[in-house]
Amino acid sequence: MAKKLAFDRILFTTVLMLVGLGLAMVFSASAVAGMPQGRPLNPFLVKQSLAAAVGLGAMLVLMHVDYRLLKRREVIYTLLGGVVVLLIVALLGPSIRGAKRWIDLGPVSMQPSELAKLVLVPYLAYLIARMRAESGQLRLLLPAGVVTLTLAFLVFQGKDLGSALMIGAIAGVMLFLSGLPWRYLAVLGATVVPAVVSAIVLEPYRLARLKSFLEPELYRDGTGFQAFQSLVAVGSGGSFGRGLGGGLQKLYFLPDANSDFVYAILAEELGLAGALGALVLFGVLLWRGIRAGFEAPDDFGRYLAWGLSTALVLQALIHISVALALLPTTGITLPFLSYGGSSLVVTMVASGVLLNVSQHG
Repeated sequence: MAKKLAFDRILFTTVLMLVGLGLAMVFSASAVAGMPQGRPLNPFLVKQSLAAAVGLGAMLVLMHVDYRLLKRREVIYTLLGGVVVLLIVALLGPSIRGAKRWIDLGPVSMQPSELAKLVLVPYLAYLIARMRAESGQLRLLLPAGVVTLTLAFLVFQGKDLGSALMIGAIAGVMLFLSGLPWRYLAVLGATVVPAVVSAIVLEPYRLARLKSFLEPELYRDGTGFQAFQSLVAVGSGGSFGRGLGGGLQKLYFLPDANSDFVYAILAEELGLAGALGALVLFGVLLWRGIRAGFEAPDDFGRYLAWGLSTALVLQALIHISVALALLPTTGITLPFLSYGGSSLVVTMVASGVLLNVSQHG
């Protein structure tokens, strides 16, 4: 048994700072929509605070549960089976805003795609550890591809192309880090790209988003409205912003200001300094996650840490790129900062596992 060390205090502090910043931004970005008719409490903030409390409790527990439990075959496949069932249940449920991404649990709802991203990482870490031990890359590439494509397909069927692509991206990065030969990755890419192009071209609203991304000025009053207003928010923030709570785009100008475009509101209210500060926090998260992976005592812990930290930071970079109109609108949330209870809890669960890996060296 490897010697158990103290958890990474820099990583722990970074996570708490991101959660705190997220609560502040949810409060500010939803202040108008969440407190009409003189309501004493902002329901968005209340729900996000409860999710943060649940997530913090889960994170503290998982910090003290040996990550190597996830390496057990029965645990891995039980988690995978549970996620597949939840994704199917979501598909059988009612459509919300034209999508079937959520499971309604009464006072709360959950988004199984967030769990799919989380569970995929230990599964791939388990396969990669076996691959490196047995030198059977092709034999283990098949189950990795089947599980990844199954999860991505079920998420895509719920009208969530962005999360489906995130699942594929997480798998691609982890397989790349494992040392999988380029030719295998090229074959996988050649298989996926035509499917993604077809998914965009055959769905009118996705094609319209792509056109508005390529020529935003022509579609600023239509499908490019969100992207244009996001740029207005970012540009009006200046160096130090309008002040927390002083943003204007959340006044029903920028749709989904507290979730899909929370980074734009952050840039408007906290300026370039705040926007860069958030990037620095995610950079520290990536640095400490990579460090935890390098110091892990086994291959499973190494790729688990790298996979979790990469997944969190990659999703953050995609969200930020959308807010800056560097990518088409996808609906990808910003980890820790965007409104959404299931997303926050899952993100903090991932942080707890990452912190546990950091205790072993």
